[in-house]
Formats: sequence, C-alpha cells, structure tokens
Amino acid sequence: MKANIQHGLKENWKQFSLLVLINAFVGGMLGMERSIFPEFAESHFGLASNSAMLSFITAFGISKALANYYTGKLANRFGRKNLLVLGWLIALPVPFILITANHWNWVVFANVLLGISQGFTWSSTVVMKIDLVGEKDRGFAMGLNEFSGYFALGLSALLAGYVADVYGIHPYPFYIGIVLSVLGLVCSFFWVKDTRAFVEKEGANNKTLAMQKVFLETTFKNKTLSAITQAGLVNNLNDGMIWGLLPVFLLALHYDTNNIALIAGIYPSVWGIAQLFTGKMSDHYSKKKMLFWGMMLQGLAIIFIPSTTDFHFLCALSATLGLGTALVYPTFLSSIAQVSRPEQRAETIGTFRLWRDLGYAFGAIASGILADIFGINVAIYFIGILTVLSSITIGIRMPKDLNLRSMKTN
Repeated sequence: MKANIQHGLKENWKQFSLLVLINAFVGGMLGMERSIFPEFAESHFGLASNSAMLSFITAFGISKALANYYTGKLANRFGRKNLLVLGWLIALPVPFILITANHWNWVVFANVLLGISQGFTWSSTVVMKIDLVGEKDRGFAMGLNEFSGYFALGLSALLAGYVADVYGIHPYPFYIGIVLSVLGLVCSFFWVKDTRAFVEKEGANNKTLAMQKVFLETTFKNKTLSAITQAGLVNNLNDGMIWGLLPVFLLALHYDTNNIALIAGIYPSVWGIAQLFTGKMSDHYSKKKMLFWGMMLQGLAIIFIPSTTDFHFLCALSATLGLGTALVYPTFLSSIAQVSRPEQRAETIGTFRLWRDLGYAFGAIASGILADIFGINVAIYFIGILTVLSSITIGIRMPKDLNLRSMKTN
C-alpha cells in the first residue's frame, strides 16, 4: 500500500480539491455570524454591554481551541476522516439553535458547538492537506486551504449581511448554515479518504528528531515554535476584537447593515484571496520576514481604525488588515510542519491551534472589558499595540532560518 502512495499536489489533486471545497463550507459556517451578530444581539436580546455580547466569541474561542488540541492528539488514533465527519455532525444543529433561540444562553451554546465543529473540521482538513503534499509546495497547499476557508467566510459574511438587510436580521441569514452543514457532512462522509498511510510513508524517510514533550516545546521551549505560537495567539486575539467590536464601532458611526457587512467582509476576503500568493511565497522567501511584516501590518491597520470615519479609508484599512493576516496565516502552518516530525505534526499543529484560537477568547474578553470601561477606541488601540509588540517578538526570538534537520531546543 505504502509503495503506491505518492506525495504531491498533482498526484493527489482530486482529494486535495475536495478538501479545499470542504474547508470553504467550514469557513462559510463562521461567516454567517460575522457581520450580523451585534445587531442580532441588540435587537433580539437587548444586549448593550460589549463584554456580554462578546461572550459568544469567548465561548467559540475556548471550545474551538480545545477541539484543535484534541484533534491533534486524536488524529493518529482515530483517523483524520472520522474527526472531520464528527465535526460536521456537531455543526448540524447550530443554525437551528440560532433560529429558535429565545435566550442569549442558547446563542452562546450554539457557538460552543460551532467552535468544537470548527476545531475538528478545519484542523482535520489542514493536517490532511499537509499529509497529501509532503515537503514540496507545503506553503502553497496551506495558502489554498486558508484561501478557501477565509474567502468563503468573507462571502458568507457579505451574503448574510445582504439577506439581513433585505429580509431581516432573523431567521433568514441562518438558513445559510443549514445548507453548508449538510453539504459538508455529505462530502466528508462519502468521498473523503483518510491520509494516515501518507504520514507513515513520509515518516519512514524523515530525519527530523522527535520531540519529547510536544506541548512544552511548541508553547515555550523551541524558539521557532514558541515565536510562531505567540504570534498565532495575538493574530486571533485581534481577529476576535475585529469580529466583535468593528461592527459595533461602525454602528456608532451610523453605517447601515450593508456597509458594515462590506467593510467587515473585505478583511477576510482579502485575507483569503491573498493567501493564494502568500502561501506560495512562504515556500521560497524568508518565513521570519513574512511573519514579522504580516503582524506589523495588522497592528498598524488596527491602530488607525479609530482615527477615521471615512468609508473608503475604513475599507482600505480592512484590506490592509487582511493582507497582513494573509502573510502570516499559511506561513504559521507551513513553518510548523517544516520543523516537526510527520508523526508529531498533527499534535504540534493542534497545540499551536489551541493557543491561536484561545486568542479569540482573550481578545473578546480584553476588548469587551476595555470597551465597557474606557470606550471602543481605547480597546482598539490596545489590541493594535499588542499586535505590533508580537511582530517585534518574532523579530527578536525567531531564528533567521528554520532547521530542516533537527528539532533541538534552539
């Protein structure tokens, strides 16, 4: 069996393309909430407090982070495909709960399920794509993966905003989730094939040293992995703030739902499209420089948001934020895959994604509290400065070149 297995995009284009499509469904499930939730929370549940409203992002971030970690831990034992299918089964009730919810706690519960689903589905598709392509074009593969997910997220956010503007904020935008979850489950169950055999073949020829304690190495000890991990956490910390507070900021400027959806949707759309190019770049250019400048662009774009009320300038800042995120997102994953043994890759990526998606919770809590006490502008400035500091951390801590041959604590 192993002798017949070949790594590469061309050799496995059918399975790879299917996983790209499935990841688009995953991103779309998240996008249906992206532009409409602040108005949904206020109009249906009377939530005026930023920290209370952001509770759904906190619930989502924590549950997704834990699901990411356990996907990494369990992928080799139970199989990538099984976890992918399980993730879609958990996603199925989410839109129905949002449609019928009569209390905010049900909304929070739906986002717990959505977070678990996103962790299982997105993590599984990431690891399976890396398994299929092997060492060559790994960054390009991650660019395609993240493009499909986040471009679909942006389109779904735009569509949900349009539907809400035309038909009302509830329940019609959530019908999008019903369609996506059914399509994702059907495609995953009937046509996806597990990739563990690809891991076994790659591991037989890989000379990277195994880590003794994957969690500690990824989080603290290894300079490359820990630098990437802190940047991932801060990246999603600012994403959680943008998700929750940017629509609130724009509502205060008296923008209508359609324009809010456009400004909020530009960011993930640029993020998604640009990864078609930045993923390939990470195969050929300095990963450290891409991570440094990506985080720096994000930080500067966020810092400038409170300084303007102009629609076109806000659109430009949203696009800049998307470009900065596109520089780092596929580079995070390709860098981690490059310095991890194939057998430990799922756990290493799972640990990284644990911390990265805890950033959603940290960002929602910090920005919500700061916005309630000091105002939304202060919260935005704080997150922007923190993102710039993360960029500087990469510049100081991460080695210039990744070591392909060993995983020594450097």
